[in-house]
Amino acid sequence: MYKFPYYTEENREKVIAFMKAYPFAVIVGIGEQYPAASHIPLDVEVQENGKIFLKGHLMKKTDHHIAFEKNENVLVIFNGPHTHVSASWYTTPAVGSTWDYMVVHAKGKIKFTNEQGTYEAVKAITNKYEGFDKSSSFDKLPKEYVDKMLKAIVGFSIEVESLDNTFKLSQNRDEESKRNIIEALYKRGDENSKAIAKEILSRLTD
Repeated sequence: MYKFPYYTEENREKVIAFMKAYPFAVIVGIGEQYPAASHIPLDVEVQENGKIFLKGHLMKKTDHHIAFEKNENVLVIFNGPHTHVSASWYTTPAVGSTWDYMVVHAKGKIKFTNEQGTYEAVKAITNKYEGFDKSSSFDKLPKEYVDKMLKAIVGFSIEVESLDNTFKLSQNRDEESKRNIIEALYKRGDENSKAIAKEILSRLTD
C-alpha cells in the first residue's frame, strides 16, 4: 500500500465502519500461474472479543475457488470513494496533481463451510440486503430453488489476521488548500468527488 503515517486512519472503529459501508470487496488469492480474484459482497462481523470475520459465498469450481482451496491465505480489498485532485487548487500549485482515495486491505485465512454453513451464509447475506418482508426474502424462496443453488455454491468465512488502510485525503496540505479542494470537489458534483470532499471536511472539523 501507499503508506505514510498521515494517510493512515488510526481509529479502528472508523476503519470497520468503512468496510461495512463498502462491503462489495475483492478477494485475492494465489493461483496456479496468476493471482486469482473474485468480487463478492461480504458480511463484516465483529465479535465481542474484537476479532473480525468476513463471510459470504461463491461459485464452486471457479478459478478463485480452486485457488482458495489450495492456499487459504487471502487478501481482501475494500474500495471506497476516489477522485482526481488538481494541484491548481493548492496555495502552492507548482507541484504534481494527485488522486485522493480510501481503501482497506484485510489479510487472513479463508475457510469453506459445509452445506448447512453455506445455507446460513446465503440466508444472512440475502436477508441483509433484501430484508425479511419482501417476496425476494430468503425464507420466501422456493425450497427446490434453494436446494439447487446450494449445490453450485459454497459458503466461507475469513478470519482477519491483519488490517491495513490508506485514507489519502490531502492530509499533507495546508488548511487553505484543503478548503479549496473541498469547494472544488463539491462543485465538480459527482458522487466520488462529493464523498471525498465530505471526508476531508470531517477531518477539518474533528
